[in-house]
Amino acid sequence: MIAKISVIQFQPALADPEENTRRLQPLFDKIEGSRLVIMPELSNSGYNFKDFREASSCSEVIGRKSLFQDFLFNQARAKNIYIVSGINEREEDRLYNSAILVGPGGILGKYRKMHLFMNEKDIFQKGDAGLPVFDLGGFKIGIMICFDYLFPEPWRIMAQKGADLICHPSNLLTENAHRCLPGISLMNRIYIATANRTGTERGITFNGRSVFTDPTGIITRMASPDKDEVISFEIDTQLSGNKMITPRNHVFDDRRPEYYLP
Repeated sequence: MIAKISVIQFQPALADPEENTRRLQPLFDKIEGSRLVIMPELSNSGYNFKDFREASSCSEVIGRKSLFQDFLFNQARAKNIYIVSGINEREEDRLYNSAILVGPGGILGKYRKMHLFMNEKDIFQKGDAGLPVFDLGGFKIGIMICFDYLFPEPWRIMAQKGADLICHPSNLLTENAHRCLPGISLMNRIYIATANRTGTERGITFNGRSVFTDPTGIITRMASPDKDEVISFEIDTQLSGNKMITPRNHVFDDRRPEYYLP
């Protein structure tokens, strides 16, 4: 199957979900013919919170009516698309740096960031929702968030579960992920779509450059470092489904897990 995938790169406003829906609307108007749209980490709330209280003030219970989630539902229904968006999730008195998957019929699932970066550890709980893979009718996706990229095990697990594409909502500050992602794609023979944000927030500058990598390790599209924009690319599940590196080498079957113990 061939499917068009789009990434939205933009600068979220800090602690202002209403403003973020306004900023996203003209970018969604540029989506045409896409099956799946991926947005940055914490798209509803921004990132660099002063403390837990400020973060909590713009958090959301997933599945409960809100301006931001209603916006996602309306876009998914109107355009008949799936959307992966970073979201500041609240569950009782806990916060999670999460991503929500929305389709034309509503919420299909979520992922909670497992590997917290720097001061995120003061605000969010470590993700506990596992590594789900979602079937979108012809292709399968997994989700990771920003700093999760540095840990190889989740990529491999979701690839072995059949993911063709890993959606990667991010708030990246360095070029390290851009150095890693082509190799991760190649080693697992998967597509990766990284949706990064732009702008400066309380002294932290995010570096944009949202990027697609394909199962051969090639960077196929990259956004600018500082503009709100949409980039798109077509995935081909015949390529992501083919795990042969040579006629005699399979990326999974040639593994030697009996020797991989610590």
